[in-house]
Amino acid sequence: MSGQYGGEGGDTYTESQVILTAVKIIAPFTLTYGLFMTLHGADTPGGSFQGGAIIGVTVLMLAFAFGIEPTRQWLKNSVIVGMIGGGVAIFIGVGFATMALGGAFLEYRLFLTELGIPDGTKWGMEAIEVGGIALIVAGVVITLFFATAAGFTPKRYRSAPEREDTTEVTTDD
Repeated sequence: MSGQYGGEGGDTYTESQVILTAVKIIAPFTLTYGLFMTLHGADTPGGSFQGGAIIGVTVLMLAFAFGIEPTRQWLKNSVIVGMIGGGVAIFIGVGFATMALGGAFLEYRLFLTELGIPDGTKWGMEAIEVGGIALIVAGVVITLFFATAAGFTPKRYRSAPEREDTTEVTTDD
């Protein structure tokens, strides 16, 4: 029986072997490209913002292919919150580290002058780009998708004869 939203039982999700196969083939490449852009974020055009967005969109692609709820169950909320929180913690941690060394927030040169870390400016920027921005952007993209999709899950309607009887049956002995 066709439901109000179309499809058997009212679900709008239909499994397509073409989409499943295409996502299984494409997803590893998009994830790798997102990681590549993220890791080259401070050195080349593109950067960690775009890399994080591509990583987040890869998860969205998986959700479109395999279903939103299965993807939401696979990628727990604690993982997404950990990504965003970890990115913010790295960003703030690097900034406070430079302040503790006597400089301004995110004054990377202090890693070289005060701590003697070779290429301190480069490593400070890499920490922010790779550890901070990419995690935050990927987590926010995924969170916004799941928050938007939360209102999309259709109700499953059953016909009257299929409904369970809610009256209590008691036997008097």
